[in-house]
Amino acid sequence: MKAKNRKWIFGLGLIATISLQGCEEKTTEITQISQKFDPPITIKHDLGTTVLDHRPERVAALDMNEVDFLDQLNIPVAGMAKDFIPHYLASYKNDSSIEDLGAIVQPNMERVHGLKPDLILMTPLHTTNYQELSEFAPTLYFNTATTNHITKVKDHLLTLGQIFDKEKLAKQKSKELDDKVKEVQELTKNRPEKALIILHNNGSFSSFGMRSRYGFVFTELGVKPANTIEETGLHGQPISSEFIQQADPDIIYIVDRTAIMERRSVINPNDISNPLLRQTKAWKNGHVIVADADAWYIAAASPTSINIMLNDVIKGYQQNL
Repeated sequence: MKAKNRKWIFGLGLIATISLQGCEEKTTEITQISQKFDPPITIKHDLGTTVLDHRPERVAALDMNEVDFLDQLNIPVAGMAKDFIPHYLASYKNDSSIEDLGAIVQPNMERVHGLKPDLILMTPLHTTNYQELSEFAPTLYFNTATTNHITKVKDHLLTLGQIFDKEKLAKQKSKELDDKVKEVQELTKNRPEKALIILHNNGSFSSFGMRSRYGFVFTELGVKPANTIEETGLHGQPISSEFIQQADPDIIYIVDRTAIMERRSVINPNDISNPLLRQTKAWKNGHVIVADADAWYIAAASPTSINIMLNDVIKGYQQNL
């Protein structure tokens, strides 16, 4: 009788195990089906068209802007370039679960391939790698060009929200950015102050005007430029202390490239002060703002970096040293 009971219990357990396995298989199958896009999501960008037939699970981000977009939407990062990471993304630096894909300017293509991503996010820094990257996985290009800068940031945020089923959060983040931009526009619209954005590089200066990487500060935020030369390019137009003195800006925003490249603390305005600079209204009235170099130089085209930049712009109208 005991032997029969044991057989009966064993048989019941076997049936239960098989049933549970069947449930797990069905659950897995349902999950896989739910991740499929029907129809596929098609995204057109400046380098081509990216088609996604399922929700990505292993994302490679080759630019800090892209890492910030993913961070803002609570989307895991499988791999990223780790050579220059801004302070607001510092937690990613030593996260061993995130593969180091090399340098922002030149990612390690072998590591990207070995990651086996199902989505790669790239920016203009990687344009020459687009074809090769596209052979690894669907590759989405985010254009950080100077025109319609804020709109492009919001559009990319919403695109990623659609891909990862984070549309509600993406819309919320987009609205927060809109509200902050309007705050700055309200501040600048009736103000007469003129500003100069300069890049500091080991004692030398470059100016950034309305068609530069920081052009949106003037064209979209309403800050009036002290310099009307239309510079283009990543590093601006080289200028001298005499040029700054003659432009005589009311506000000077300094982006310290040296602090980034040499991994040291940002300068103090007194570190670069000289008789010519001290003649400017900005220096006399204490409106020299050393900007957040991580946000302005490493990124400058993502939700967090833009918000930091907007706060720096506001400081130019308020700070008195």
